[in-house]
Amino acid sequence: MQVHLVDGTYELFRYFYSPGGGHSNDAGEQVGAVRGVLRSLLTMLGDGATHLGVATDHVIESFRNDLWPTYKDGSGIDADLKRQFPWLEEAIAALGLTVWPMVEVEADDALGAAAAVAADDDRVEKVVICTPDKDLAQCVGGKVVQYDRRAQQFRDSEGVLEKYGVEPASIPDWLALVGDSADGFPGLQGWGAKTAATVLRRYGRIEDIPHAPGQWDVGVRGAAKLATTLHDEFEQALLFKTLATLVTDVEVGTVDEWRWDGPTDDLVGWADRLDAPDLVRNAHRIAEDRA
Repeated sequence: MQVHLVDGTYELFRYFYSPGGGHSNDAGEQVGAVRGVLRSLLTMLGDGATHLGVATDHVIESFRNDLWPTYKDGSGIDADLKRQFPWLEEAIAALGLTVWPMVEVEADDALGAAAAVAADDDRVEKVVICTPDKDLAQCVGGKVVQYDRRAQQFRDSEGVLEKYGVEPASIPDWLALVGDSADGFPGLQGWGAKTAATVLRRYGRIEDIPHAPGQWDVGVRGAAKLATTLHDEFEQALLFKTLATLVTDVEVGTVDEWRWDGPTDDLVGWADRLDAPDLVRNAHRIAEDRA
C-alpha cells in the first residue's frame, strides 16, 4: 500500500497562477484554481492512488506568528485566490477525499503528522508527500519520499542531501541559519546556504556547533565571523529553528480513514459551480473501475 499526502494550499496557489486559473463561473465567481486542484486530484486517483489526504491552511496565520512578527500572515494574497480557500476544502470533501483544514498549525504540520502515522503502519510500503516545499524535506527518510508533481521529481534522503547539502534531520537547522523568505524569517547574517550545509554536515544541529571558531574542525571561509554571529544570535537561531520544525502531534486520523471509496453526492453541486461536469463523470468512472 502507498499513501499520498498533498499540500492543498500549494496546489491552490499553483493552479491560480496557471493558465485557466482565472476562470469565472456564470455567477461571476473566480473558481479556476479549485477546479484545477480537483482535476489534479482525480488524475492522481486515476493513476492508482488509493489512500490520499489533503492538508490546507484554513487560515494563513498559525502559532508561529506569535513567535516571530514577520512570519507569513497572508497579507498580499490576491482576494480572488483567498476566497477560494474554503471552497477548496468543501470541494475536496465532496470528492470523497480526506481533508485537514489547519488553523492553529499549518498544512505542512498536518502533512508531517500524516507522514509519521503512515510510516508507522506496517502495511504501508511508501509514503509520498506531494509538495516541493523545502520544510517537508525534514520528513524524508525510510518509507517517506517527497514528490514535486510539477517537476515530476521524487526526492529520497540522498536527494535531499544532494539538493540542500544536509541530511533531512538537519533541514530545520539549515533553514534557521540561512532563513526562509517564503515563511518570513531572515536567518543569521553571513550564513549562506553552502556554508551552513558544510557546517551542519559536520555537526548536525545548531546546538552542537561550537561557538568558538578555533573549536571548529571543518574549514569554511569567514569561520571566526560566523561563529561570533552564531554566539551573539544563538537564541534567535533556536527560535528560527522552532519556526522551521514541523509540529507532528496533529490529529489526522488513521491510514484506513484516508482510503478513497468514491465521491459524495455533493460533488454534483460543486461540479456545476466549478463549470466542470467532467469531475462527476471521471470520479464515478474511477470508483467503478475499482469496484
